[in-house]
Amino acid sequence: MKFKGILFDLDGTLVNSMASVERAWRAWAGRNGLEADFVMENIHGRPACESVAMLLKDSHEMEVKGEAMWLEMMEATDTDDVVAEPGALALLDKLAELGLPWAIVTSGTDKVARARIKAAGLPEPSVLVTANQVEKGKPEPEPFLLGAEKLGLAAQDCLVFEDSAAGVTAGKAAGAKVAALTAYSSQQELPEADAYLSSLELAAIEVSEQGFVLQQLSR
Repeated sequence: MKFKGILFDLDGTLVNSMASVERAWRAWAGRNGLEADFVMENIHGRPACESVAMLLKDSHEMEVKGEAMWLEMMEATDTDDVVAEPGALALLDKLAELGLPWAIVTSGTDKVARARIKAAGLPEPSVLVTANQVEKGKPEPEPFLLGAEKLGLAAQDCLVFEDSAAGVTAGKAAGAKVAALTAYSSQQELPEADAYLSSLELAAIEVSEQGFVLQQLSR
């Protein structure tokens, strides 16, 4: 797959924030009298405000916003065990060496995303697209279209790294090539992806005459 820029999802792709996410959402489920396992099965890859609205179907807009703000506070301040995913730092260092433009495109809010980027020790991205900047989040294509635009590229010239079904769907709908990470989901759960990697440790980027190429290393 040839490309000119990379659009990374954040949670589950560049950073492992699963414990923080689970603590916040399980606490929120208890706060709202919801079954925690059901909540956890229905939030991955989507903006928190959209998940809250879906789970609290009869709530008015202000209540949804208030609950989303409560979650944002919980997730932005609970970062002690947020770490970079294996291979993430090395890959980002390689992109800097190659001069390959990249962005982070996340369903999290700006406050949560920046807290996790800092906690994981990732370099500050020149382009960060969060839920605050789009009207429709993943699985809609808007986040990735905006990320590509901010890089000065067409989405068709970008490679997306994603770990969720909603994210893979969004990347494909934007017209990008998608490499799915399978640390948290199986290939069967991400059927639309163009390629699959169990870890960013296996992603090797090489220069070609028409841009850059993703090679998959063997362990």
